[in-house]
Amino acid sequence: MFADNTLTPKEAVRLCALGMIASKPLRYSELAGSVRHFTSRIMGPSLELMGTSIELLRYEGLVEAVDGKGMEDDALLSISAVGQRELHTLLTARLRPASDLSKLVMALKIRFLELLEPGERLNQIDLMIEGVDSELARLIDLRSSNAQEDGPSSALVAWLDHDTSLLDSRLAWLEEFRGRL
Repeated sequence: MFADNTLTPKEAVRLCALGMIASKPLRYSELAGSVRHFTSRIMGPSLELMGTSIELLRYEGLVEAVDGKGMEDDALLSISAVGQRELHTLLTARLRPASDLSKLVMALKIRFLELLEPGERLNQIDLMIEGVDSELARLIDLRSSNAQEDGPSSALVAWLDHDTSLLDSRLAWLEEFRGRL
């Protein structure tokens, strides 16, 4: 954990994996695919998030092979008692205040946009619009898969609806702003 008792990216992936396996036993390949799908839909592709091995969880005793050995035979995995304690620690960690670097970069670009030539301004706004469109597509995809798994009234689906409405609002603002340039 960071010094302020908030999760590192590696621990966030660990929370995702342990939470999924605590919900129901999964095969190694299913768990790896589910973790990759969930984290990449929230954050986008990230090497920092993809570096955590599910096999390491087994080696550390956080998950156990119910049948088979692990990655080599796509074993069915379940959470261990040690894993349950680790999951509880991760779930109860503090949240880091809005630390998303991309929000800072976007605000700085908008703040200093007038320092660019008119064509470059439009290009930067187009890049921001493209980024929001991409983020929206990832969240909508995640919402769709979770609504099928957990039902349309799950807490995660409601949260994703909230986030997509914020992104819809940001997209409308950027498009309106672009029209004024």
